Amino acid sequence: MTRPPKDGDDGLRRIGRRALFLGGLQVATLGVLALRMRYMQVDQADQFRLLAEENRINLRLIPPVRGLITDRAGKLLAGNEQNYRVVIVREDAGDVEAVLDRLSLLIPLEDDHIERVLREVRRHRPFVPVSVAERLTWEEVARVAANAPALPGITPEVGLSRHYPLAADLAHVVGYVGAVSERDLEALEDPEPVLQIPGFQIGKLGVERRMEETLRGSAGSRRIEVNAVGRVMRELDRREGTPGQNVQLTLDHRLQNFVQARIDGQSAAAVVMEVETGDLLAIASSPSYDPNLFARGISQTDFSALLEDAYRPLVDKSVQGVYPPGSTYKMVTALAALEAGEVVPEERIFCPGHIDVSGRRFHCWKGGGHGRVNMVSALSESCDVYFYELAQRVGIDRMHAMARRFGFGERFELPMSSVSAGLNPSREWKQRRRNESWLVGDTINASIGQGFVLSSPLQLAVMTARLASGRAVEPRLVRAVGGVEQPVRDWPSLGLDPAWLAQVRRGMNETVNHQRGTAYSSRVVEAGYRMAGKTGTSQVYTITAAERAAGVRRQEDLPWNRRNHALFVGYGPEAAPRLAVSVVVEHGGGGASAAAPISRDIMLQALHGGLPPLSAYPAPQRNRIETMQRELQERLLPAEISQGRRT
Repeated sequence: MTRPPKDGDDGLRRIGRRALFLGGLQVATLGVLALRMRYMQVDQADQFRLLAEENRINLRLIPPVRGLITDRAGKLLAGNEQNYRVVIVREDAGDVEAVLDRLSLLIPLEDDHIERVLREVRRHRPFVPVSVAERLTWEEVARVAANAPALPGITPEVGLSRHYPLAADLAHVVGYVGAVSERDLEALEDPEPVLQIPGFQIGKLGVERRMEETLRGSAGSRRIEVNAVGRVMRELDRREGTPGQNVQLTLDHRLQNFVQARIDGQSAAAVVMEVETGDLLAIASSPSYDPNLFARGISQTDFSALLEDAYRPLVDKSVQGVYPPGSTYKMVTALAALEAGEVVPEERIFCPGHIDVSGRRFHCWKGGGHGRVNMVSALSESCDVYFYELAQRVGIDRMHAMARRFGFGERFELPMSSVSAGLNPSREWKQRRRNESWLVGDTINASIGQGFVLSSPLQLAVMTARLASGRAVEPRLVRAVGGVEQPVRDWPSLGLDPAWLAQVRRGMNETVNHQRGTAYSSRVVEAGYRMAGKTGTSQVYTITAAERAAGVRRQEDLPWNRRNHALFVGYGPEAAPRLAVSVVVEHGGGGASAAAPISRDIMLQALHGGLPPLSAYPAPQRNRIETMQRELQERLLPAEISQGRRT
């Protein structure tokens, strides 16, 4: 069928209009695009060039060099050393677990360590390098490099790592560093970006932790060019960071080494403190551990061994451990009675071996009693009944106030972890904490450092320094920061009558130097080096009436953890005090037998600056002391041995 001519003309006109419309639309669209392109390429060129540059150039942080920790003579206690390490990049490695298995054939990698590395690899982005092993030897690095084709993603590097050259000698004081954990980041309100660098280490314990911001320094930066997936192409420029400040401690590393060696093998703590300045020369806890294990990433096997040790090596007993001070507290009771005017030093009190108060019998350590004793003899022979009588006259309020003046119940501000305040009990404390009224029996127990009273070896050293100086001395651990000496305070007077202090010091002198003194066997016979002190034995296991009637068992017959704690505090030289010493031996049995001999050896070592001459000891003891010194030399630093003097 043939279409009429009129219909054909109409169709052509419709097609022409559509073509014109579409053509116009295309021209308009192209015009808009052209205008937009001109706007972006010309008018907005600078802005887009800046955005492109920012996407291509990244700013990355450079970890700062950590500050050093030294002793008072400049001996390095915590430093940085270059070490060979191996890192892995997940995107280059492919099968990370298989690569690590092959790597373990070349360098020692335990299974639990490999698991830790795998967890770290999964935590970070694929192109971020993760440390696999630190402190490798040159031979180990060479083996890794030689087998590089079989180890995709593995790269040897040279970096800085924390090192503790004296290892266990200062572990509890200096502490250690470790990698930043999620818990560390959560504890900070606004953590610095440098803390999120993979493998970055911060202080975890001790001075390393408490002075973290001082030691850390500030990070540097570098501008690097990266590709589309974030891989580094080249470094454009670098700005080094500011190293952390060096910290100098008051400690004497040689004395610390000796103290740690002397209490080795026991669960014990010892503190040596300058009487006038408060400088801590040694502060040791035994057993100790090697902080380098933690800085490098301790294995589960090593960590479990530390946790399961009955002597608790991870606990710093010198500041964290608290113990009933026992008879070392008796000087506080005596001074409280003197200040209250409830006793004169010459007054004699009869000790039959016990005292009955409120229907309860309180025993003296000497079953047969001490007879008639005054203040000096009561201190030197450690008569309990004498102080029971003073306690009833004085009361807990005055005893509490006097104990406070000597540092009991006070948490001293030191850059160490978990410094304890101990416990200086009072009526208010018992009512608040136990909802019970204070009893006269509580006062009697407190008078001999038992009951609720608790103190740390540090607090006992502070008490002793205050007794020797008459001033409110406080312990000091930091000597200088960044090369700037920290000022020594002019410690105020305790406000005690010198005559009262003289009586107490006389009692401490006779404790060590009188034949009837409890520490006479630990006396020093060398002129100018004699010390004064006080023994203490704090009860751990309560003796029942039936056991007392049947005959008290010897300490040696009890399980170790039920034996009494042994304590001793002392200062020397007795005539012109320079140093205060405190020693606590957990479950050591008796202060006279376990703690006093250690204190004497430490005091002589500190005063002589090396192994003391045998002439400092009583003649009958010299063969035994010589044998002990010979055995100690195996643990002493070489330079220390050369300083020893023998006559």
